Amino acid sequence: MPDRPGGVGSRREARERALALLYEAEVKGLDGPAVLAAQPIEVDDYAADLVAGVAEHLTVLDERIGRHARGWVVERMPVVDRTLLRMAAYELGWRPDVPRNAVINEAVELAKRYSTDDSGRFVNGVLAAIAAAT
Repeated sequence: MPDRPGGVGSRREARERALALLYEAEVKGLDGPAVLAAQPIEVDDYAADLVAGVAEHLTVLDERIGRHARGWVVERMPVVDRTLLRMAAYELGWRPDVPRNAVINEAVELAKRYSTDDSGRFVNGVLAAIAAAT
């Protein structure tokens, strides 16, 4: 799926929007499609794909994350970290059109911006291991 006009910024914004939607789903105990359906304005196609893809492949994503997050149980991770890992693991596994380095770099940047001081390193390590295994 090509970016909208504006290139990389469009995917970056879509990832940020998907993070917000998936975070909302998590804290409200809803699934991604329910949160998408409740939006008052249409969600960007790429953000919607990320939300739907995470929901559709959640079990496999959590298994992959758990396998590569040594010493961590997925359910005990900070919500933002877990959500970013799910989004990026979905892109790595089901979006071959997106460069792996871009996926990892964007997830790390979002982790640095929205999560803990150690989240960037943590997200980078888990995603690098997932990317190497897929």
